[in-house]
Amino acid sequence: MTKLSVNINKIATLRNARGGDIPNVLRTAMDCERFGAQGITVHPRPDERHIRYKDVIELKPLLTGEFNIEGYPSPAFIDLVVRVKPTQVTLVPDPPMALTSNAGWDTQKHQSFLKEVVAEFQKNGIRTSVFIEPDPVMIRLAANTGTNRIELYTESYARHFQSATEEAIKPFMAAADAAIESGLGINAGHDLNLENLKYFVQHIPDLLEVSIGHALICDALCFGLENTIQLYLRQLK
Repeated sequence: MTKLSVNINKIATLRNARGGDIPNVLRTAMDCERFGAQGITVHPRPDERHIRYKDVIELKPLLTGEFNIEGYPSPAFIDLVVRVKPTQVTLVPDPPMALTSNAGWDTQKHQSFLKEVVAEFQKNGIRTSVFIEPDPVMIRLAANTGTNRIELYTESYARHFQSATEEAIKPFMAAADAAIESGLGINAGHDLNLENLKYFVQHIPDLLEVSIGHALICDALCFGLENTIQLYLRQLK
């Protein structure tokens, strides 16, 4: 079964909007695990507008499932990840002020940089994943960095799912084939939701993990967090 990693950035955004500690990020992460999520994802950014570096440090000893820290590998981010030693680090090419992740790595242009960063994390026993477009060429080049996995950037699939479902999934099927041929594990994330998740999983049978935040937290406002996580897990079976 594909694992569900819940991105809790939106919980931190809500907390930060008012100040104080409501909702409590640590308690929510533990609740997500208690309700069935197999992982927790956080994406700390330099301005700490949602998840703070302090949150990341405090989360590590509380979590029992997989912990995934994603972000641009700046020196400060690398230091944080090496200190915390999560299960996985997902490398994204976001500029500092990006609202959300909006592109995958050019693994040809940034080959040497990614090799260096991946080696540093793996030296510390941290599984690595590279955020990437559904491009077989870029995926094969990603394998040359030494990364363990890729995370397929699924925004284009989600955007075209309703209007052209079969066409929307085709690039991701080809990307998954390239990843498997290259010996890479496959994760996926961005704009996956209760409407499009099941179809994606059915057509990417080797999918190891999905990271879902915005849609899941929005659904939780209507259905409650526990019920929402169960609804997402049902789509993954």
